[in-house]
Amino acid sequence: MSSNSNTLEGVLELNPRGFGFLRNPARNYAPQPGDPYVSPPLIQKHGLRAGLLLGGPVESSPQQRGGPRLVRVEHVEGLPAEQFRSRDFDSLTPIDPHEKINLETGKTPLTTRVMDLLTPIGKGQRGLIVAPPRTGKTILLQHIAQAVAANHPEMRLMMLLIDERPEEVTEMRRTVRGEVYASSNDRDSINHVAIAEIVVERAKRLAEKGEQVFVLLDSL
Repeated sequence: MSSNSNTLEGVLELNPRGFGFLRNPARNYAPQPGDPYVSPPLIQKHGLRAGLLLGGPVESSPQQRGGPRLVRVEHVEGLPAEQFRSRDFDSLTPIDPHEKINLETGKTPLTTRVMDLLTPIGKGQRGLIVAPPRTGKTILLQHIAQAVAANHPEMRLMMLLIDERPEEVTEMRRTVRGEVYASSNDRDSINHVAIAEIVVERAKRLAEKGEQVFVLLDSL
């Protein structure tokens, strides 16, 4: 959440009842008392969807109840609100990958070199790592993240850690050059679902505007 006097910016999280809040990526999108409320009329007027980065002036709520309210939407994804036109991720045309993601970064680690040889990954592809507990899945994801950051600076790296130990979250944030979001195993399942949904929606909104996004999720 960035602010400038009475102007705030954040990523929109929608409630099924039609309103929303601007969440702060720096706080793992966790609800905070100062998160601005976004009214249903504003959402309908601009066709806002979950995961959009937007901002505008805020005011205190009537009778000082709750946090601030977004008065109007001034910008969406870096564009003036009146110029922003969203594209529907689900209506985009899926095609077979034709550009390879290179994971080898040198003599070490060997894991990413083996992946390049046996299970090459292309841009736009989905993959799933299936393995028993304590066989190195998290370390493998760490190696993949480091390789993508080193070899593909044109890609925006987002890593989502769900139900992991807090120590593992700290290790990822120290070693991965990218956006690391987490709901560790000391949080409840409601928080796990909420952060997973908003991170996935954020990645979709970035892809809709033409950015290349690489998402790693540990674990389902």
